[in-house]
Amino acid sequence: MPIDIETFETTSKEELTRGGTNAERVLSFLAANADQAFAPTEIAAETEITSNSIGAVLSRLEDRDLVRHRGHYWAIGEEEALATYTATRSTARAMTDRFGPEDPEEWNPENESHEDA
Repeated sequence: MPIDIETFETTSKEELTRGGTNAERVLSFLAANADQAFAPTEIAAETEITSNSIGAVLSRLEDRDLVRHRGHYWAIGEEEALATYTATRSTARAMTDRFGPEDPEEWNPENESHEDA
């Protein structure tokens, strides 16, 4: 599936090689076909996501207003929600590039060392 030149220019080699997360693959496919709606089986086939996983991916994306569905068909979500998602992902990636990946264990208050006074 082709990508737009802005994505080509601004996306890291690693991200372009691995194809992104299942959610990113679904969003990319639906955005590239914004004038159509698809059945889950069609989305799974086009994105190479297993049919066992596609329902959960679509549901999570719908919870975030990134996709919408009517009956058995799914389409890309509204532009405003997608713009917010895109900006947030870009910021997160820039922060990871600059500061490195986060370690959730560092967030656990029980892991903090407390010096005796």
